[in-house]
Amino acid sequence: MKKKVLFVASLFLATAMFAQDGLTSKKGEAYLPEAGDWALGFDGTPFLNYAGNMFNGNTDNSVNATWVGNTPEMTVYGKMFKDETTAYRAKIRIGFGSTKMEMLSDTNTNAFTGPDYVQDDSKTSSMNITLGGGIEKRRGNTRIQGFYGGEALISFGSSGSSTDYGAALSDDYNPGPRVTEIKNGSTFQLGLRGFIGVEWFLAPKVSVAAEYGWGLAMSSTGGGETTTEEWKLASPTATEPSLVVTTTETGGSSSFGIDTDNNGGVISIFFHF
Repeated sequence: MKKKVLFVASLFLATAMFAQDGLTSKKGEAYLPEAGDWALGFDGTPFLNYAGNMFNGNTDNSVNATWVGNTPEMTVYGKMFKDETTAYRAKIRIGFGSTKMEMLSDTNTNAFTGPDYVQDDSKTSSMNITLGGGIEKRRGNTRIQGFYGGEALISFGSSGSSTDYGAALSDDYNPGPRVTEIKNGSTFQLGLRGFIGVEWFLAPKVSVAAEYGWGLAMSSTGGGETTTEEWKLASPTATEPSLVVTTTETGGSSSFGIDTDNNGGVISIFFHF
């Protein structure tokens, strides 16, 4: 965080020292957005981290994005300028993930012989969709612009996992209960926030923006299910063990909060056209 703040501060200092007078380039291109312009932006943190660490060897010297929970760091933003001081904002995050793993299990129960491996196939999946919209107002007569406004966001998410075991349970192979499927409850989130920030147009229609926000967030997660299988007596009166499949329900949860957001700082890069 410290490196990111220092890097952004150096950018603004460079602007004050070397920027041209006026709001047009030598070629006559306007720096600031105009009525009818569209803007496309994304989280600039990975690129700023790369620039801030260019001279420290390999430490954090990567532009690859990472995932936090179901939310990618690099997120696409959009704006449509009604006029020079008003813009409609939109955000969209569509994430689908799936991971498959092949694992080997030793099914040999005879301590005097070698291992007998079988393959177990495990799969995990997740989904997250977030949509947001709002309005932005702008102030300033230079290439450094202030902005403020409000927006609403809605999100849906789910996740689960399953395992297909290579060895069937029987009298000869009975390692105990094992999980075959987990279905986590679906999550619904709603957020309303106000925001304020500063945007610097370092080139015609190209800008770097820093934003901070405050608002409320509500989240609700439904109940889930865990399925297990076991080789055992199916009832007190049973005389022979058999495959018993059990489904256990898990409880849901909900949360509500009003607080500041973007505590780590959000820095975005925008291209206007």
